[in-house]
Amino acid sequence: VQLQASGGGLVQPGGSLRLSCAASGRIFRFNVMGWYRQAPGKQRDMVATITPGGGTNYADSVKGRFTNSRDNAKNTVYLQMNSLKPEDTAVYYCNSKPSNYWGQGTQVTVSS
Repeated sequence: VQLQASGGGLVQPGGSLRLSCAASGRIFRFNVMGWYRQAPGKQRDMVATITPGGGTNYADSVKGRFTNSRDNAKNTVYLQMNSLKPEDTAVYYCNSKPSNYWGQGTQVTVSS
């Protein structure tokens, strides 16, 4: 397994969750690490990406609420999700580019 994602769950609207994605050192050092999500019946969309140098990019729908970070010592990227909304409900996947590995999805459900 090249990417291992974890941290999903059920949370109420307005709550927070933190997702983690652990990668092998080779993948982590040389790839842009990204988070994508896919809701039922919808396409998989980019949520956030982070370059090896720490540069970040976010989908407009999550700007100001989600923070993507990386711990180089642990070869792990994190997605801190705050002020969660029901429309954030989806299966979240981590990804590496250009190696194009995908982690297994982790379900995030935002519901009261």
